[in-house]
Amino acid sequence: MLNISQKKEQVKRLSQEFSESEISILVDYKGLDVLKMTDLRLRLRNEGVRIEVVKNTLLKRASEGTDAALMKDFYKGPNAIVLSQDDPVAPARILVDFAKDNDKLEIKAGALAGKLLNSEEIKQLAKMPSREELLGKLVYTLNAVPTSIVNVLSAVPRSFVNVLNAIKDQKEAA
Repeated sequence: MLNISQKKEQVKRLSQEFSESEISILVDYKGLDVLKMTDLRLRLRNEGVRIEVVKNTLLKRASEGTDAALMKDFYKGPNAIVLSQDDPVAPARILVDFAKDNDKLEIKAGALAGKLLNSEEIKQLAKMPSREELLGKLVYTLNAVPTSIVNVLSAVPRSFVNVLNAIKDQKEAA
């Protein structure tokens, strides 16, 4: 049992994490055994995502003034909060994949960029490419434009040289 000073410290820490998080997702873990919960924690941690079981009253206080306050109507029953500071797709993807195999895990809601997400929207978010994939596509696209310009610009002199060679070959043959 936490004393008042520990609760205040937890609220302060959570509030800080909520304000720094790119996305926060609320899940109901009721019915998951310790092994499955440990497996979920490990999967999330490997992607740099945190999950924490917090009392609802502390969640309400900690979320005040942050995007997570949008989920306050869902702070009922046993909840765990999932927080990611970098990639909003990773926690959604992990939770959706985990929920497919473990029907006891219920994705309740999420908060992303000032918008409340329902479980269907989180499932759609999980289908998006990861941050690394998007960055890779961006780099490829940025690299492709100059390469294409160089190819187009070099085609003109190359064609001119080919025409001159054809004329030269034609005159030598005559």
